[in-house]
Amino acid sequence: MRILISGAGIGGLALAQALRRGGLEVAVYERDPSPQTRRQGYRIHIDHDGNEALRACLPPEVLDLAHRTSGDTGDRIAFYTQDLVELSSQVFPDIPASEITNVDRDTFRQSLLTGLDVSFGHTVTGYDLTPSGRVRVALSTSPPTTSPTPSTDGTAASVGRPAFSASSPTSTAASPASVVGGTSSSPGGPASSAGGTASSVGVTASSAGGTASSDGGDGSSGDGSSGGGSFFDEGDLLVGADGVGSAVRRQLAPSATLRDLGLRCLYGRMPLDGATLPPDFGRGFSWVAGANGYGAGFAPVRFRTPAGVPDYLMTTLVAPTGVLGNLDLPSEALQQICLDASATWHPAVRHLFAAADPTSFFPIAIRAGTRITPWSSGQVTLLGDAIHTMPPAGGVGANTALQDAALLAAEILSGKPLPEAVAAYESVMLPRGFDTIDKSIRMIGRMVPQPGARP
Repeated sequence: MRILISGAGIGGLALAQALRRGGLEVAVYERDPSPQTRRQGYRIHIDHDGNEALRACLPPEVLDLAHRTSGDTGDRIAFYTQDLVELSSQVFPDIPASEITNVDRDTFRQSLLTGLDVSFGHTVTGYDLTPSGRVRVALSTSPPTTSPTPSTDGTAASVGRPAFSASSPTSTAASPASVVGGTSSSPGGPASSAGGTASSVGVTASSAGGTASSDGGDGSSGDGSSGGGSFFDEGDLLVGADGVGSAVRRQLAPSATLRDLGLRCLYGRMPLDGATLPPDFGRGFSWVAGANGYGAGFAPVRFRTPAGVPDYLMTTLVAPTGVLGNLDLPSEALQQICLDASATWHPAVRHLFAAADPTSFFPIAIRAGTRITPWSSGQVTLLGDAIHTMPPAGGVGANTALQDAALLAAEILSGKPLPEAVAAYESVMLPRGFDTIDKSIRMIGRMVPQPGARP
Protein backbone atom coordinates (compact mmCIF):
# COMPACT_ATOMS: atom_id res chain seq x y z
CA MET A 1 0.00 0.00 0.00
CA ARG A 2 1.31 3.44 -0.94
CA ILE A 3 -0.04 6.56 0.77
CA LEU A 4 0.35 10.08 -0.66
CA ILE A 5 0.17 13.00 1.78
CA SER A 6 -0.30 16.60 0.64
CA GLY A 7 1.16 18.92 3.26
CA ALA A 8 4.08 18.60 5.67
CA GLY A 9 2.50 20.29 8.65
CA ILE A 10 2.11 18.73 12.05
CA GLY A 11 -0.81 16.47 11.14
CA GLY A 12 0.65 15.30 7.84
CA LEU A 13 4.07 14.53 9.35
CA ALA A 14 2.58 12.68 12.34
CA LEU A 15 0.54 10.56 9.93
CA ALA A 16 3.62 9.88 7.80
CA GLN A 17 5.58 8.79 10.87
CA ALA A 18 2.82 6.41 11.96
CA LEU A 19 2.38 4.83 8.53
CA ARG A 20 6.12 4.51 7.99
CA ARG A 21 6.39 2.94 11.44
CA GLY A 22 3.71 0.48 10.33
CA GLY A 23 5.73 -0.53 7.27
CA LEU A 24 3.85 1.33 4.56
CA GLU A 25 5.33 3.39 1.75
CA VAL A 26 4.59 7.08 2.22
CA ALA A 27 5.23 10.07 -0.05
CA VAL A 28 4.85 13.55 1.46
CA TYR A 29 4.58 16.63 -0.75
CA GLU A 30 4.82 20.20 0.55
CA ARG A 31 4.32 23.45 -1.29
CA ASP A 32 6.95 25.39 0.67
CA PRO A 33 10.47 25.16 -0.76
CA SER A 34 11.95 24.38 2.67
CA PRO A 35 10.85 23.63 6.24
CA GLN A 36 11.30 27.32 7.14
CA THR A 37 9.42 29.48 4.69
CA ARG A 38 6.37 31.16 6.21
CA ARG A 39 5.64 32.70 9.54
CA GLN A 40 3.03 30.50 11.16
CA GLY A 41 3.18 31.53 14.76
CA TYR A 42 5.26 30.49 17.70
CA ARG A 43 3.96 28.44 20.62
CA ILE A 44 1.66 25.42 20.34
CA HIS A 45 -0.15 23.89 23.28
CA ILE A 46 -0.15 20.08 23.38
CA ASP A 47 -2.91 18.63 25.55
CA HIS A 48 -3.60 15.12 26.82
CA ASP A 49 -5.25 14.07 23.55
CA GLY A 50 -2.29 15.41 21.60
CA ASN A 51 0.14 13.49 23.79
CA GLU A 52 -1.82 10.27 23.34
CA ALA A 53 -1.81 10.79 19.59
CA LEU A 54 1.95 11.47 19.54
CA ARG A 55 2.61 8.27 21.47
CA ALA A 56 0.48 6.36 18.97
CA CYS A 57 2.13 7.91 15.90
CA LEU A 58 5.81 8.45 16.63
CA PRO A 59 8.64 5.94 16.89
CA PRO A 60 10.22 6.10 20.38
CA GLU A 61 13.32 7.97 19.22
CA VAL A 62 11.24 10.65 17.49
CA LEU A 63 8.91 11.01 20.47
CA ASP A 64 11.94 11.37 22.73
CA LEU A 65 13.39 14.09 20.50
CA ALA A 66 10.07 15.95 20.45
CA HIS A 67 9.91 15.76 24.24
CA ARG A 68 13.49 16.86 24.81
CA THR A 69 13.10 19.89 22.57
CA SER A 70 9.67 20.90 23.92
CA GLY A 71 9.06 23.67 26.43
CA ASP A 72 9.14 23.30 30.20
CA THR A 73 5.81 22.27 31.63
CA GLY A 74 3.49 25.15 32.45
CA ASP A 75 0.96 24.75 35.24
CA ARG A 76 -1.27 27.82 35.16
CA ILE A 77 -3.93 29.61 33.10
CA ALA A 78 -5.07 33.03 34.27
CA PHE A 79 -7.30 35.91 33.16
CA TYR A 80 -6.72 39.56 34.07
CA THR A 81 -8.12 43.01 33.56
CA GLN A 82 -6.00 45.56 31.73
CA ASP A 83 -4.83 46.79 35.16
CA LEU A 84 -3.55 43.28 36.00
CA VAL A 85 -6.33 42.54 38.46
CA GLU A 86 -6.71 38.76 38.41
CA LEU A 87 -10.21 37.67 37.38
CA SER A 88 -9.69 33.92 37.53
CA SER A 89 -6.95 31.31 37.39
CA GLN A 90 -6.51 27.58 37.30
CA VAL A 91 -3.44 25.60 38.36
CA PHE A 92 -2.54 22.13 37.10
CA PRO A 93 0.00 20.82 39.63
CA ASP A 94 0.09 17.14 38.68
CA ILE A 95 1.13 17.16 35.01
CA PRO A 96 3.68 14.34 34.59
CA ALA A 97 7.13 15.39 33.45
CA SER A 98 6.77 12.90 30.60
CA GLU A 99 3.96 14.96 29.07
CA ILE A 100 4.61 17.58 26.39
CA THR A 101 2.64 20.70 27.23
CA ASN A 102 4.04 23.23 24.77
CA VAL A 103 6.32 23.31 21.76
CA ASP A 104 7.87 25.83 19.43
CA ARG A 105 6.27 25.03 16.10
CA ASP A 106 9.39 25.11 14.00
CA THR A 107 11.44 23.05 16.46
CA PHE A 108 8.58 20.57 16.80
CA ARG A 109 8.34 20.28 13.04
CA GLN A 110 12.04 19.48 12.82
CA SER A 111 11.45 16.61 15.24
CA LEU A 112 8.56 15.26 13.19
CA LEU A 113 10.72 15.32 10.05
CA THR A 114 13.15 12.83 11.59
CA GLY A 115 13.63 9.87 9.26
CA LEU A 116 11.17 11.13 6.64
CA ASP A 117 11.90 12.12 3.06
CA VAL A 118 9.65 15.07 2.33
CA SER A 119 9.50 16.58 -1.15
CA PHE A 120 9.47 20.33 -0.66
CA GLY A 121 8.59 22.69 -3.49
CA HIS A 122 5.81 20.37 -4.73
CA THR A 123 2.27 21.78 -4.77
CA VAL A 124 -0.66 19.40 -5.13
CA THR A 125 -3.03 20.93 -7.68
CA GLY A 126 -5.52 18.12 -8.20
CA TYR A 127 -6.08 14.40 -8.59
CA ASP A 128 -7.86 11.78 -10.66
CA LEU A 129 -9.02 8.26 -9.86
CA THR A 130 -7.54 5.64 -12.14
CA PRO A 131 -9.45 2.72 -13.72
CA SER A 132 -7.47 0.36 -11.47
CA GLY A 133 -8.89 2.02 -8.35
CA ARG A 134 -5.89 4.09 -7.37
CA VAL A 135 -5.47 7.85 -7.14
CA ARG A 136 -3.15 9.86 -9.37
CA VAL A 137 -2.00 13.23 -8.10
CA ALA A 138 -0.97 16.21 -10.21
CA LEU A 139 1.62 18.58 -8.77
CA SER A 140 3.32 21.74 -9.85
CA THR A 141 6.94 21.96 -8.87
CA SER A 142 9.76 24.27 -8.25
CA PRO A 143 13.12 22.46 -8.41
CA PRO A 144 12.43 19.72 -5.84
CA THR A 145 14.36 19.42 -2.62
CA THR A 146 14.17 16.80 0.07
CA SER A 147 14.52 17.46 3.76
CA PRO A 148 17.60 16.06 5.46
CA THR A 149 17.05 13.46 8.12
CA PRO A 150 17.53 15.01 11.55
CA SER A 151 19.40 12.82 13.99
CA THR A 152 17.83 11.99 17.32
CA ASP A 153 19.98 14.52 19.16
CA GLY A 154 18.19 17.33 17.35
CA THR A 155 20.87 18.09 14.76
CA ALA A 156 20.60 17.45 11.04
CA ALA A 157 22.33 14.29 9.99
CA SER A 158 24.55 14.45 6.93
CA VAL A 159 22.82 12.55 4.16
CA GLY A 160 24.23 14.30 1.12
CA ARG A 161 21.78 17.19 1.27
CA PRO A 162 22.14 20.65 2.80
CA ALA A 163 21.33 20.56 6.50
CA PHE A 164 18.65 22.84 7.86
CA SER A 165 18.78 24.58 11.20
CA ALA A 166 16.28 24.23 13.98
CA SER A 167 16.81 27.87 14.81
CA SER A 168 14.49 29.49 12.30
CA PRO A 169 12.68 32.49 13.78
CA THR A 170 9.48 31.46 12.05
CA SER A 171 7.96 28.90 14.34
CA THR A 172 4.30 28.52 15.32
CA ALA A 173 1.84 29.93 17.70
CA ALA A 174 -0.50 28.52 20.21
CA SER A 175 -1.58 29.14 23.67
CA PRO A 176 -0.87 26.77 26.51
CA ALA A 177 -3.84 25.01 27.90
CA SER A 178 -6.43 27.43 26.71
CA VAL A 179 -7.15 30.42 24.57
CA VAL A 180 -5.37 32.08 21.68
CA GLY A 181 -2.63 30.21 19.90
CA GLY A 182 -3.70 26.98 18.22
CA THR A 183 -2.29 26.09 14.84
CA SER A 184 -2.34 29.48 13.29
CA SER A 185 -0.85 30.15 9.90
CA SER A 186 -0.73 32.72 7.20
CA PRO A 187 -0.80 30.84 3.92
CA GLY A 188 -2.11 33.65 1.79
CA GLY A 189 -0.24 36.67 3.01
CA PRO A 190 -0.83 38.96 5.92
CA ALA A 191 -4.40 38.44 7.02
CA SER A 192 -4.75 34.72 6.49
CA SER A 193 -6.46 32.16 8.62
CA ALA A 194 -5.55 29.67 11.24
CA GLY A 195 -4.38 26.47 9.66
CA GLY A 196 -1.72 23.88 9.38
CA THR A 197 1.15 23.98 6.99
CA ALA A 198 -1.09 24.87 4.11
CA SER A 199 -0.20 23.70 0.63
CA SER A 200 -2.47 26.49 -0.51
CA VAL A 201 -2.41 27.07 -4.24
CA GLY A 202 -3.92 29.49 -6.68
CA VAL A 203 -4.82 26.72 -9.12
CA THR A 204 -8.22 25.08 -9.23
CA ALA A 205 -8.32 21.34 -8.80
CA SER A 206 -9.54 20.89 -12.35
CA SER A 207 -6.34 22.42 -13.66
CA ALA A 208 -4.65 19.07 -13.23
CA GLY A 209 -5.93 18.44 -16.70
CA GLY A 210 -6.37 15.26 -18.66
CA THR A 211 -2.74 14.21 -18.45
CA ALA A 212 -3.15 13.43 -14.79
CA SER A 213 -5.71 10.75 -15.59
CA SER A 214 -3.54 8.87 -18.04
CA ASP A 215 -2.11 5.54 -16.97
CA GLY A 216 1.05 6.31 -15.05
CA GLY A 217 2.34 3.24 -13.23
CA ASP A 218 3.05 2.96 -9.54
CA GLY A 219 5.74 5.54 -9.02
CA SER A 220 6.22 9.20 -9.81
CA SER A 221 6.82 10.63 -13.23
CA GLY A 222 6.53 13.80 -15.23
CA ASP A 223 8.58 16.53 -16.78
CA GLY A 224 9.18 18.40 -13.50
CA SER A 225 11.27 15.82 -11.69
CA SER A 226 14.51 17.71 -12.28
CA GLY A 227 13.24 21.26 -12.45
CA GLY A 228 10.12 23.40 -12.44
CA GLY A 229 7.03 22.16 -14.25
CA SER A 230 4.43 19.44 -13.79
CA PHE A 231 4.78 16.25 -11.80
CA PHE A 232 2.60 13.22 -11.17
CA ASP A 233 2.47 10.49 -8.57
CA GLU A 234 0.17 7.58 -7.90
CA GLY A 235 -0.87 5.72 -4.78
CA ASP A 236 -3.65 3.85 -3.05
CA LEU A 237 -4.78 6.79 -0.93
CA LEU A 238 -4.35 10.58 -1.03
CA VAL A 239 -4.58 12.44 2.27
CA GLY A 240 -5.13 16.18 2.08
CA ALA A 241 -3.26 17.56 5.09
CA ASP A 242 -2.60 20.79 3.22
CA GLY A 243 -4.22 23.24 5.59
CA VAL A 244 -6.73 26.02 5.20
CA GLY A 245 -6.05 26.55 1.48
CA SER A 246 -6.32 22.83 0.68
CA ALA A 247 -6.47 22.03 -3.03
CA VAL A 248 -7.51 18.49 -2.12
CA ARG A 249 -10.52 19.83 -0.19
CA ARG A 250 -11.56 22.03 -3.09
CA GLN A 251 -11.89 18.99 -5.31
CA LEU A 252 -13.14 16.42 -2.80
CA ALA A 253 -15.60 18.66 -0.95
CA PRO A 254 -16.24 21.77 -3.09
CA SER A 255 -19.18 22.77 -0.88
CA ALA A 256 -16.91 23.19 2.16
CA THR A 257 -16.62 26.82 3.20
CA LEU A 258 -14.69 28.90 5.70
CA ARG A 259 -16.31 31.41 8.01
CA ASP A 260 -14.42 34.61 8.77
CA LEU A 261 -15.07 35.26 12.45
CA GLY A 262 -14.39 38.97 12.04
CA LEU A 263 -11.33 38.90 14.29
CA ARG A 264 -7.67 39.52 13.61
CA CYS A 265 -4.69 38.50 15.70
CA LEU A 266 -1.17 39.92 15.81
CA TYR A 267 1.57 37.53 16.91
CA GLY A 268 4.95 38.59 18.26
CA ARG A 269 7.81 37.14 20.25
CA MET A 270 9.73 38.62 23.19
CA PRO A 271 13.15 37.21 24.19
CA LEU A 272 13.11 35.90 27.76
CA ASP A 273 16.81 36.26 28.47
CA GLY A 274 16.97 38.64 31.42
CA ALA A 275 13.36 39.74 30.92
CA THR A 276 11.09 40.76 33.78
CA LEU A 277 7.57 39.38 33.58
CA PRO A 278 4.49 40.21 35.64
CA PRO A 279 4.00 37.75 38.53
CA ASP A 280 3.05 34.24 37.33
CA PHE A 281 3.16 35.17 33.64
CA GLY A 282 6.00 32.69 33.25
CA ARG A 283 3.92 29.76 34.51
CA GLY A 284 1.60 29.27 31.56
CA PHE A 285 -1.00 31.18 29.59
CA SER A 286 -2.12 34.64 30.69
CA TRP A 287 -4.97 36.55 29.04
CA VAL A 288 -5.48 40.29 29.53
CA ALA A 289 -8.89 41.71 28.62
CA GLY A 290 -8.78 45.40 27.75
CA ALA A 291 -11.66 47.77 28.24
CA ASN A 292 -10.97 49.27 24.82
CA GLY A 293 -11.98 46.35 22.59
CA TYR A 294 -8.65 44.51 22.61
CA GLY A 295 -7.48 41.32 24.28
CA ALA A 296 -3.91 40.07 24.66
CA GLY A 297 -2.44 36.64 25.38
CA PHE A 298 1.03 35.76 26.63
CA ALA A 299 2.76 32.40 27.08
CA PRO A 300 6.41 31.38 27.54
CA VAL A 301 8.53 28.79 25.76
CA ARG A 302 11.52 27.70 27.85
CA PHE A 303 13.12 24.77 26.09
CA ARG A 304 13.88 21.65 28.16
CA THR A 305 17.16 21.31 26.27
CA PRO A 306 18.78 23.88 23.97
CA ALA A 307 17.14 23.74 20.55
CA GLY A 308 18.98 26.52 18.76
CA VAL A 309 16.14 28.94 19.52
CA PRO A 310 16.33 31.36 22.47
CA ASP A 311 13.63 31.06 25.11
CA TYR A 312 10.82 33.50 24.40
CA LEU A 313 7.41 34.81 25.41
CA MET A 314 4.72 34.55 22.76
CA THR A 315 2.65 37.74 22.57
CA THR A 316 -0.74 38.09 20.89
CA LEU A 317 -3.19 40.93 20.38
CA VAL A 318 -6.76 40.16 19.27
CA ALA A 319 -9.57 42.49 18.26
CA PRO A 320 -12.45 42.77 15.78
CA THR A 321 -11.36 43.57 12.25
CA GLY A 322 -12.93 47.01 12.36
CA VAL A 323 -10.91 47.88 15.46
CA LEU A 324 -7.54 46.73 14.18
CA GLY A 325 -7.97 48.11 10.67
CA ASN A 326 -5.49 47.47 7.87
CA LEU A 327 -2.83 44.91 8.81
CA ASP A 328 -0.93 44.78 5.55
CA LEU A 329 1.95 46.51 7.30
CA PRO A 330 5.60 45.92 8.18
CA SER A 331 6.36 44.06 11.39
CA GLU A 332 7.47 47.23 13.18
CA ALA A 333 4.15 48.92 12.37
CA LEU A 334 2.26 45.93 13.74
CA GLN A 335 4.26 46.18 16.96
CA GLN A 336 3.24 49.82 17.19
CA ILE A 337 -0.43 48.80 16.91
CA CYS A 338 0.11 46.55 19.94
CA LEU A 339 1.76 49.40 21.83
CA ASP A 340 -1.04 51.82 20.98
CA ALA A 341 -3.72 49.28 21.93
CA SER A 342 -2.13 48.74 25.35
CA ALA A 343 -1.21 52.40 25.98
CA THR A 344 -3.64 52.77 28.90
CA TRP A 345 -3.04 49.29 30.33
CA HIS A 346 -0.79 48.35 33.21
CA PRO A 347 2.79 49.36 32.30
CA ALA A 348 4.05 45.82 32.89
CA VAL A 349 1.77 44.52 30.13
CA ARG A 350 2.68 47.25 27.68
CA HIS A 351 6.35 46.48 28.39
CA LEU A 352 5.89 42.95 27.03
CA PHE A 353 4.99 44.37 23.63
CA ALA A 354 7.69 47.03 23.83
CA ALA A 355 10.41 44.47 24.63
CA ALA A 356 9.37 42.10 21.83
CA ASP A 357 11.50 41.57 18.75
CA PRO A 358 10.34 44.30 16.33
CA THR A 359 10.81 41.92 13.39
CA SER A 360 8.70 39.13 14.88
CA PHE A 361 5.17 40.50 14.40
CA PHE A 362 2.71 39.20 11.82
CA PRO A 363 -1.11 39.08 11.49
CA ILE A 364 -3.65 36.35 10.89
CA ALA A 365 -7.37 36.37 10.23
CA ILE A 366 -9.31 34.08 12.54
CA ARG A 367 -11.54 31.79 10.53
CA ALA A 368 -13.35 28.49 11.07
CA GLY A 369 -14.54 25.61 8.97
CA THR A 370 -18.29 25.08 8.61
CA ARG A 371 -20.12 21.77 8.87
CA ILE A 372 -20.68 19.93 5.62
CA THR A 373 -22.51 16.82 4.48
CA PRO A 374 -20.07 13.90 4.43
CA TRP A 375 -18.78 12.91 1.02
CA SER A 376 -18.62 9.35 -0.27
CA SER A 377 -15.56 7.70 1.26
CA GLY A 378 -12.95 6.44 -1.15
CA GLN A 379 -9.34 6.88 -2.18
CA VAL A 380 -9.11 10.50 -0.98
CA THR A 381 -9.60 11.95 2.49
CA LEU A 382 -8.74 15.03 4.55
CA LEU A 383 -7.02 15.74 7.84
CA GLY A 384 -6.75 18.67 10.25
CA ASP A 385 -7.31 22.23 9.08
CA ALA A 386 -7.76 21.04 5.50
CA ILE A 387 -11.31 20.13 6.51
CA HIS A 388 -12.09 21.46 10.01
CA THR A 389 -10.16 24.74 10.04
CA MET A 390 -9.78 25.56 13.71
CA PRO A 391 -9.83 29.00 15.36
CA PRO A 392 -6.89 29.44 17.76
CA ALA A 393 -9.00 29.79 20.91
CA GLY A 394 -8.39 26.85 23.20
CA GLY A 395 -5.13 25.88 21.53
CA VAL A 396 -6.81 22.78 20.09
CA GLY A 397 -5.97 22.98 16.39
CA ALA A 398 -2.73 21.01 16.51
CA ASN A 399 -4.16 18.50 18.96
CA THR A 400 -7.17 17.82 16.74
CA ALA A 401 -4.91 17.30 13.73
CA LEU A 402 -2.75 14.91 15.75
CA GLN A 403 -5.86 12.98 16.79
CA ASP A 404 -6.86 12.77 13.13
CA ALA A 405 -3.42 11.42 12.22
CA ALA A 406 -3.47 8.78 14.95
CA LEU A 407 -6.98 7.62 14.10
CA LEU A 408 -6.41 7.47 10.35
CA ALA A 409 -3.14 5.57 10.78
CA ALA A 410 -4.78 3.08 13.15
CA GLU A 411 -7.62 2.44 10.71
CA ILE A 412 -5.28 2.05 7.72
CA LEU A 413 -3.01 -0.33 9.64
CA SER A 414 -5.91 -2.33 11.11
CA GLY A 415 -6.07 -4.72 8.18
CA LYS A 416 -9.50 -3.56 7.05
CA PRO A 417 -10.06 -3.00 3.35
CA LEU A 418 -8.88 0.53 2.65
CA PRO A 419 -12.34 1.96 1.79
CA GLU A 420 -13.70 0.63 5.10
CA ALA A 421 -10.76 2.06 7.02
CA VAL A 422 -11.21 5.49 5.45
CA ALA A 423 -14.98 5.46 6.08
CA ALA A 424 -14.45 4.51 9.73
CA TYR A 425 -11.96 7.35 10.13
CA GLU A 426 -14.22 9.95 8.53
CA SER A 427 -17.22 8.87 10.65
CA VAL A 428 -15.28 9.97 13.75
CA MET A 429 -13.07 12.75 12.36
CA LEU A 430 -15.82 14.91 10.87
CA PRO A 431 -18.17 15.25 13.87
CA ARG A 432 -15.29 15.48 16.33
CA GLY A 433 -13.56 18.20 14.34
CA PHE A 434 -16.63 20.37 13.92
CA ASP A 435 -17.71 19.89 17.54
CA THR A 436 -14.27 21.16 18.55
CA ILE A 437 -14.67 24.18 16.27
CA ASP A 438 -17.96 25.03 17.99
CA LYS A 439 -16.29 24.91 21.42
CA SER A 440 -13.45 27.10 20.20
CA ILE A 441 -15.87 29.69 18.80
CA ARG A 442 -17.79 29.79 22.08
CA MET A 443 -14.53 30.41 23.94
CA ILE A 444 -13.65 33.27 21.59
CA GLY A 445 -17.02 34.84 22.33
CA ARG A 446 -16.24 34.86 26.05
CA MET A 447 -12.74 36.28 25.59
CA VAL A 448 -12.93 39.09 23.06
CA PRO A 449 -15.60 41.57 21.92
CA GLN A 450 -17.95 40.40 19.23
CA PRO A 451 -17.10 41.52 15.67
CA GLY A 452 -18.27 45.04 15.09
CA ALA A 453 -17.99 46.05 18.76
CA ARG A 454 -16.57 49.52 19.25
CA PRO A 455 -13.67 50.10 21.66
